[in-house]
Amino acid sequence: MAHLAATQGSISVPGIGNDSFLRRSGFKAQNIRFQDKPWQPVFPVDLKNRNARLRSHTLCMSVQQASSAKVSVSPINLEDAKEPPLNLYKPKQPYTATIVSVERIVGPKAPGETCHIVIDHGGNVPYWEGQSYGVIPPGENPRKPGAPNNIRLYSIASTRYGDAFDGKTASLCVRRAVYYDPDTGKEDPSKKGICSNFLCDSKAGDKIQITGPSGKVMLLPEDDPNATHIMIATGTGVAPFRGYLRRMFMESIPTFKFGGLSWLFLGVANTESLLYDDEFVKYLQEYPDNFRFDRALSREQKNKNGGKMYVQDKIEEYSDEIFKLLDGGAHIYFCGLKGMMPGIQETLKRVAEQRGESWDEKLLQLKRNKQWHVEVY
Repeated sequence: MAHLAATQGSISVPGIGNDSFLRRSGFKAQNIRFQDKPWQPVFPVDLKNRNARLRSHTLCMSVQQASSAKVSVSPINLEDAKEPPLNLYKPKQPYTATIVSVERIVGPKAPGETCHIVIDHGGNVPYWEGQSYGVIPPGENPRKPGAPNNIRLYSIASTRYGDAFDGKTASLCVRRAVYYDPDTGKEDPSKKGICSNFLCDSKAGDKIQITGPSGKVMLLPEDDPNATHIMIATGTGVAPFRGYLRRMFMESIPTFKFGGLSWLFLGVANTESLLYDDEFVKYLQEYPDNFRFDRALSREQKNKNGGKMYVQDKIEEYSDEIFKLLDGGAHIYFCGLKGMMPGIQETLKRVAEQRGESWDEKLLQLKRNKQWHVEVY
C-alpha cells in the first residue's frame, strides 16, 4: 500500500556530505541524469540534531553511478529485534518528523505526478521493510469541524536504514491525488487528495506528523535467504518492493545474505511513469541469477489479444513458471490499487483451470502456507 488512501527514479541519498563515503560508494557529486534529464544535487535544510554527515547536502544520484559493492549500513543493531516494531506512535500522540527532500520522479509525459519523499525520524520511529507509516496532514477535518484530518497510510519505500543508510530516515512514494470533473474535464481543487498534496507540496525542513509503523502482512520473510519472492505492483504499489530489493541487492547486511530469486512485475501507464527503474535495471545487470524484472506499460504495449498490457497479462505470459515456483514454496506479493486484484484473480483462476487445478483450493493452500501477501488501497 503505497498510499492506503493514494508513490520513482534516482536513488535519493540524503545528507551524505562525507567525501570518503562518496569515494567508497562510487557516487560522484556532479550533475547527474535521470531519464535523460540533467539533475543538480539538492541541498536540504540544516537539521540541528543530526551529526555532521547528515547536516551536509542531499545528493540525488542515478543508481548507474553506484559501484557494484554493497553499501555498509548502521546501526546494525536494527537487526537484533525478533519482532517488528508496531504502533510506536498513535494518532493521539504522533511523532513530529522533518521533511528532508521532495523529488518528482516521473517524466513530463507521465499521467499525474509522483514524488519520492524522504523523512527524518531521527531513529525514533524504526520500522521493517513492508511496513507503513500513517501521516496526519495539517488542518481541520472538513467533515468533522474541530477535529484533525484523517490519517492516511503509506507503504514505506526504503529499508529500515533509509536512503542515507543510517537508520534515521524513511522514504515514501506518493502520487498526487487530483480530481477532474467528468463533465468539464477540468481539475476541481476542492476534491483533491488532502494528504498526497500536502506531501508533494512539502519543502525541506517542513514538519510532518507520523504514526506507526504498522502492518505485518507485507513483511519480508527472511528465515530462508534462498527463497523465491514474486512481487506484483501497480504504480506506487512498488514502494515496499523497493525496500525489499535494496535490502537484497544494495545493502551489506551481515545477518541476511540473499541468494534466492526475486521477480518483480510492475504495471504503469508508460515509460515515463516507471518507478525506480534505474535501480531495478542495475540489479538486473549485477544479479542476473537472482533478479528478474518485467514491466507492463498499458499505454505503450499490447497483450496477446491486442488490448492494453496490464500486469495480469504479464502474469499470464509467465503463468506456467509462476505456478511451478508457487508449488515450490515461493512467496507472492501484491501491492497497488485494489482494482488490480479482480483481473489478477481471474487470470490466475483461468490458468489454474487450464492446468487442471482448482484455484480456490490452491489459493487456500497458499494462504495456509503464508505464501500469499496482499496489500491494496
